[in-house]
Amino acid sequence: MALSDIAIRKAKTLDRAYKLYDGLGLFLVVSPSGSRLWRMKYKRHGIEKKLSFGSYPEVSLRDARDLRDEARDLLAEGKYPALERQREKARNETLERISTALNR
Repeated sequence: MALSDIAIRKAKTLDRAYKLYDGLGLFLVVSPSGSRLWRMKYKRHGIEKKLSFGSYPEVSLRDARDLRDEARDLLAEGKYPALERQREKARNETLERISTALNR
């Protein structure tokens, strides 16, 4: 059954971390400290991988589902979501350095 925003807000902290599943690999980890972290589980070539999307409420349920769908699209294209994220970050940092150098 899919998660709702109300169910996430009402999730109680326990002595151990536990998961609330949304579907299609997306889940929320509720830690003993009370933090709520979005994760996605997927398999690539038989190896289980996990991808992080951020913490709730900074990343809403809708945003987490959108990020999950983007990651699933990348997987369908035969790409690795974590590697694509690293590449995008490196591109942005390079563009920022170039922009800074040009503005001097």
